[in-house]
Order: sequence, then structure tokens, then C-alpha cells
Amino acid sequence: MYEILNNVLKKKLEYKGEIILKYEINYPEIKNNINEFGIPIFNNKNKREALKLEEYAQSKLFDDAKKTYDYNKENGYPIMVYELIKNYEITENNPIFISLYSDEYIFSGGAHGNTVRKSQNFNVQIGKEIPLEYFYPNDENYVVKILQSINEQIAKQNQNEEGTYFDNYCELVLQTFNLKNFYVKNGNVYIFFQQYDIAPYSTGIPTFEINNRGL
Repeated sequence: MYEILNNVLKKKLEYKGEIILKYEINYPEIKNNINEFGIPIFNNKNKREALKLEEYAQSKLFDDAKKTYDYNKENGYPIMVYELIKNYEITENNPIFISLYSDEYIFSGGAHGNTVRKSQNFNVQIGKEIPLEYFYPNDENYVVKILQSINEQIAKQNQNEEGTYFDNYCELVLQTFNLKNFYVKNGNVYIFFQQYDIAPYSTGIPTFEINNRGL
């Protein structure tokens, strides 16, 4: 199990004397107290991504916030504060790999902000991402079985009135399924979909536990 430190890039940006944009970007760093080939690769990857997101906040998003500020001032509307927040959760941490997902939330007007979820399944020993197929060796039909499990879980949730999905969710699950959108927790694979992929905003980010030992 690796010791993981949290790093934060955080700032409030002002325009014409008022705060119009706030961002907070959290990203992980493995404490480099052991000699594993992949540790610096993992750390550099996450630092680069955080700096790239900060650059986006300070350039494109800040420019958009200034335009909105000027428009609202001219038309007597309330001042709107843009937001960018990135958090992550470590879901698996063992000597071989680290699995995590991160949520990037951006508010730039409207009724609510939007969140994009990304994941990493990183082999610390060799310094590479682990593909989904790694968890289903010698099973050429693992994707079909995963899709079947997801549709069965949605049908059960609908039957029990536990979730809200679009009526054509079977078709949408097939269309929007992404081999990279997964993480591992307690030995099981979790498949997730983005907001609006298969369900309305109120459902959040649909996530499905797949017991890989049962496939």
C-alpha cells in the first residue's frame, strides 16, 4: 500500500475589483520513499494534468467569466462567479496498482454546473495504465457480459423505482460504453457513464458494480 499525498492548486481570480472565478484542483502524489519504476511516471502524469487544468481555468474559463461579467453589468444582472473544482478518490491501493477516479466540476452559468468523471488504473511497478481486459483474462466475451450486467441492474432499479434512466437506456448503454471509464474497488470493477449518457442530470453519474469473478 502506497502513501499518497494530496496536492492543491487553488486561487480566486478578480476582474474590475470583484471575484469572478474560483478554482480548486486536487491531485495525488505517491510519496517517493520506495524504489518503484512507475512512481515518478504516476506523479508527473497527475501534476501535468493538474497544471493543464489550471492553465485552462486561468485562460479560457477566465476570459469567458470576464465576458459574462461585462454582459451582466451592462444589463443589470447579478454578478456570476464561475467555478472549477477537481476532486479524486483512491478506490484501490495495493503493491501492484492504484485505481482512482476524479470528478471535474465546472459552473459557468445556467441552472447547475456539469461534472466529468475520469479514472486511472495505474500499474506502479511498470508505470503503465491497466486496460479493462486485464481483469478478464481468457474471456473474449467480457464486454458483452458487462453490458448485460449493466442492463440487468438498470432494469432491476427501474422495477424497484430506485433510479431514473432514459427509456432507450439499452441502446444508450451500448452507444456510450467506454472501455476507459472504470475503476477497481475491493477487487471488483465499477463501470461509470457520464452525465446525460444514459440518464437525466438528476441521476448523477451512473455507476455499476461488476463482480468480475462472476463473469
